Amino acid sequence: MATIPPKFDITRPEIERVVAAFYARIREHPGLGPVFAAHISDWEPHEAKVANFWANAILFERSYDGNPLAVHRKAGNVQPGMFETWLALFDRILVQELNETQAAAWSALAHNIGRSLRAGVVEKVKGPGGIPILK
Repeated sequence: MATIPPKFDITRPEIERVVAAFYARIREHPGLGPVFAAHISDWEPHEAKVANFWANAILFERSYDGNPLAVHRKAGNVQPGMFETWLALFDRILVQELNETQAAAWSALAHNIGRSLRAGVVEKVKGPGGIPILK
């Protein structure tokens, strides 16, 4: 069976390094930190699962088993506007941790995935006629 080449040139250790740096920053973030902390008490398994997600998306490892949309919907405290903040923070980490080509490629992928997640969360919080429900 032929292996599928990665979407771009990156290694599993680089993915794990980015994920660790990102979540270190998330824990300190005044807006996003409490949102994540409401659901995550043990960060190491969460970071491993997210690293598996990215390894699946970039390296085609098939090491991730989960449904990010369902998780974000179920959380109950994830608001559509948070995705822009999340992506901006993620982009800063990518630029700090990777070379320019890697950072740009991963950023483009993250923004595509972020748009899909945001759309799923927005759809969840819309009422009749597509009017957003404010919480």
